[in-house]
Amino acid sequence: MRSFVDVSALSPMRIVADAANGMGGLIVPAVFEGLPFEVDLLYGDLDGTFPNHPADPIQPDNLRDLQARMLSTGADVGLAFDGDADRVFLVDDKGQLVSGSLTTAIVAKVMLDEHPGATILHNLICSKAVPEIIVENGGIPVRTRVGHSLIKKVMAETGAAFGGEHSGHYYFADNYRADSGIIAALVVLQALSAAGLPLSQLRIPYERYASSGEINFEVDDSLAVIDAVAAAFPKAQQDRLDGLTVQAGRDWWFNLRPSNTERLLRLNLEAPTPAAVAGHVAEVSRLIAEHA
Repeated sequence: MRSFVDVSALSPMRIVADAANGMGGLIVPAVFEGLPFEVDLLYGDLDGTFPNHPADPIQPDNLRDLQARMLSTGADVGLAFDGDADRVFLVDDKGQLVSGSLTTAIVAKVMLDEHPGATILHNLICSKAVPEIIVENGGIPVRTRVGHSLIKKVMAETGAAFGGEHSGHYYFADNYRADSGIIAALVVLQALSAAGLPLSQLRIPYERYASSGEINFEVDDSLAVIDAVAAAFPKAQQDRLDGLTVQAGRDWWFNLRPSNTERLLRLNLEAPTPAAVAGHVAEVSRLIAEHA
C-alpha cells in the first residue's frame, strides 16, 4: 500500500485533535501511534448524539474548544474532524482557522512535488489562489462542481492526482479517489516538517485573498433569485457550472448556489481584503433581498 508521507522526515510537534465524538476517536490514535507527535485528543469517545458540539468543522462555533485548548497548551497544530473523519479543518499555532481552500493549496503543492505536471481538481468555491498555486507549481488545475460524487467522477475521467474542496474534503487518486481527512492532515504535517516553519508562517504565501465564508439566505424561488442577480451584472463574466458564478469585477467574484435540501441560497464571495468582502457581500445581499 502506498505511503503518503515519509515518516522519517516528520518533525516532533504538539497536536490537538478534536474527534467530535466521531470516528476520529478511533482513527487518530491508530494512525499517529509511533509518529513523533504529542497528541492531545479531544472528545475521542464515540457517541452519535455528539454531546459536546456538532461534528461539522466548517462551522466556526464548532472549533471553539479546539482553539481554546491549543492556545492554553501552546500546541503547534489543531485538527478538527467531522463525524466519519473524511473531512478535516486545521487550526494554526496562533489558534486561527486554516480554510479548506488554503489546505487544498498546501496539499496540492506537495502532490505536485511528488507528481510533476499532474492534474489537480478544485471545486468552484475554492479561492482563486488554488488554481494560481497549481499553475505556479507546474500542475493543471481543473475546476469542478461541488460534491464528492461529482469530483470522484472527474478524477476518474482526468486521471487527477488530487482534488480539494472548500468544505474540507480532500481526495487522493492513490486512496481509490476517496476523501480522507487523516491523509490530508499528514501531508500538511510533512510540509511543516520540511519547511521548518510554524503553520501560521507556512500559510502566508498561500493566503492571497479574503473570503466571506458561506452565507445562507432563505428564499422561495432560488432560480428566480439567481436569474435576477445575474441580470444585475450584465457585463460580468458568468457561468452556470454550479449555481451562478460571477467574476463581478477585476478583483472580486462570487458564487450563488441553491441548497439541494432546503429553501436556501448559499453565497460565497472573495475579494482582496476583508473590507472589500464586507462591501461586496452587502451589495449582493441587497440584490438577493430585493428578489427573495
